[in-house]
Amino acid sequence: MPVLKRETMLLKLPVPDLQHTLDAYLRSVKHLVSEKQFQKTKAIVETFGKHGGVGERLQNLLLEKREKTENWVFDFWLEDMYLKNRLALPVNSSPALVFPKQSFRDIKESLVFAARLILSVSQYKAAVDGKTLLVDVARGQKADTPLCMDQYKRLFSAYRRAGLEQDTLITADSASDTGHVIVACKNQFFVLNLMEGSCKLNEADVQAQLEWIYEQTLSAEQKQPAVGLLTAENRTDWARARDQLLKDPVNRESVELMERCVCVVCLDDPAGLEPSDANRAALMLHGEGHEKNGANRWYDKPLQFVIGADGVCGVVCEHSPFEGIVLVQCTEHLLKNMCQSSARSASELPHPHRLLWKCSPRTQGALASAADHLHRLVRNLDMNVFTFAVYGKEFIKQQKMSPDAFIQLALQLTRVHLRERAGFREGHDRRRNIHSGFTFFRLSFIFCHKHRISSVNLSSSSQDAEKMEKLRAAVDAQSKVTALAVTGMGTDNHLLGLRDIAKEMKMETPDIFSDETYHISNHFMLSTSQVPTAEEMFCCYGPVVPDGYGVCYNPRPAHVLFCVSSFRESKETCSGLFVKALDEGLQDMRILCTKHTDHRSTPNTPK
Repeated sequence: MPVLKRETMLLKLPVPDLQHTLDAYLRSVKHLVSEKQFQKTKAIVETFGKHGGVGERLQNLLLEKREKTENWVFDFWLEDMYLKNRLALPVNSSPALVFPKQSFRDIKESLVFAARLILSVSQYKAAVDGKTLLVDVARGQKADTPLCMDQYKRLFSAYRRAGLEQDTLITADSASDTGHVIVACKNQFFVLNLMEGSCKLNEADVQAQLEWIYEQTLSAEQKQPAVGLLTAENRTDWARARDQLLKDPVNRESVELMERCVCVVCLDDPAGLEPSDANRAALMLHGEGHEKNGANRWYDKPLQFVIGADGVCGVVCEHSPFEGIVLVQCTEHLLKNMCQSSARSASELPHPHRLLWKCSPRTQGALASAADHLHRLVRNLDMNVFTFAVYGKEFIKQQKMSPDAFIQLALQLTRVHLRERAGFREGHDRRRNIHSGFTFFRLSFIFCHKHRISSVNLSSSSQDAEKMEKLRAAVDAQSKVTALAVTGMGTDNHLLGLRDIAKEMKMETPDIFSDETYHISNHFMLSTSQVPTAEEMFCCYGPVVPDGYGVCYNPRPAHVLFCVSSFRESKETCSGLFVKALDEGLQDMRILCTKHTDHRSTPNTPK
C-alpha cells in the first residue's frame, strides 16, 4: 500500500475524558503525599472537575483545538519539554547512539567510513523526500498499526534556533535540492555539497573532499575561532551570543549555511581514552570538552554523526524534531546500507569552502565562558554502561510478562531501594524520589511501593505465590498505563494540554496546577527509556535534573544493556551504586519467578 494512502488512515490524537484523567491523577497522588495534603488536593481537583466549572471549559477548548489541528498536544509538548528549556543541549537534552567500535588502521580508513556514511545519508534523504520509505508500524500491544511518518521529514530539514526565552524549531524545504553537509574537523567547519552541477558525488569524490578538508586543518593558516562551543552553552547565553554574531554579514552567512545543512559530520581526533562502553557514551554526549572534541560540534542540528579516528563513532541527536524510534530506524538503515563503490573521483571538483567567523571581544568572552561551562559538565557526568547477562527478554516472556513493564518495575524498585539505604522509608519525602511526571510507569511504582517487592521482602516468609501475584499486579498495571499512552489516552499530555490551553487563553492558572497542588510535574528524578536496536549499538543520555538518574535500556533475547547516568556533584546519586542495586533487584526478581514456576510445575515434589 502506498505510503500516502496508509497515512490518510491515521486518526487524530484523541482528547481523553476529563473525569478519567482527574481520577487517575488522584490515584497517583494518593501514594506520594500525606493524607492531609491529599485531602486538600482532592478538594481542589473535584472543584476543577465540577459540571460547568473551569475544567469543563478547558476541556471544550482542547476539543476545539483538536478539530482545528493535526495534533492538539504537539506544540504544547514541544515547547514545554524542549523549546522553553534553558539548559545546555549536551548531556542535559541531546541523546546519542553509540555505534559498534570501529577498527580504523589509519586516518584514511576513518575518512572512507565517513564518505560511505555521507552517501548513505544522501540516499536515505532521497527516500524521505520521495516518500518511498516503508511505513513504520507499531510493536507490542498495537503491533502492525501504521504510524505517522511526518517526523522523518524533520530528520534532515529541522534546526533548533536559540532564543532568549524560548527556542524556535525551524524547517527548510529539504526536497527542493540535494543539499549540503557541514563537515567539522579540528573545530573548523566546511560546506560539502552533495552535488556538483547536475551530478551526485560518488564515494571516491566524497573521500577526496574529506581528505582535502583534513589536510587543510593541519595548518594554522585560516584557522577560525571554535564557534561551535557556543552551541554547547545554555540556550539563553547562546541566543545572546548568536545575536551578536549575526550583526556581521560574514557570520550571518555561516549561520545560515549551518541552519540549512542536511546534517553535521564530525571528524574527531583520538580522545586518548580507553574505548570502554561508558567512555564512548560520554564522548558522544559531550566530546570530552573543548580540549578534546567538545568544540567540534554544532548541537542545534538534529543529526551530528561522529567519526573518531580512534574508531569511536555514533550520532548525537537534538531531540525536539522527532522521537527516539525515528533516530534508531534511520541510523540502522544508514549503517546497513553503507556500500563500497569502485567509481573513480572526478578530477576537477571544486573544494569545500570553510565557514568564516568574525568574533568581537564580547564573542571571544562568550567562547571562553562556554568552554568553562562545558568543562564542568564533562567532569560532572557520571556514566555507567552495564550489561545484565543473567537473562534477557526471552526469560521475561516465558513468565508471560511484558519485558518493558518488567524492566521498568526493576528500575523503580532500584530507585526506592537506594533511597531506603539512605534512610528514607515511608515518609513524606518519597514524593520527591521518583519520576515525578505522569509517565508509563506511574502505577507500576505505586503497586511496587505499596506491596514492597524488594530484595528484603523476597527473603520474607510470605508465600511465593503471594509475592508473585503482587509482582504480576505491578507489571500488569504498568502494561495498562503503557496501553493508554500508546492509544493517546495517557494522563500526562492531557493535564499538560489543560494547563497550557489556560495560558494560551490568558486565563488565570487554575489551582490544580499550582506548585503546591500539581505534584506531578515535568521534573524527573528517574528518567527512563527503552530504545531497542537491531544493530549492536546503544543509546545514552544524561540525567534531566541535578539529583536524578537517566536510564536507557535495550532488552535483548539473552541480556539487557543499561546506560545509567547521574551527576557527580549530587550527594543523592551514584551511577555505580544504581547499577549494583539494579543487578541485585533483577536477580531477586528472577529467583521469585523461578521459585513460582518450579512450585507450579512440581507441586507434589518435596523441596
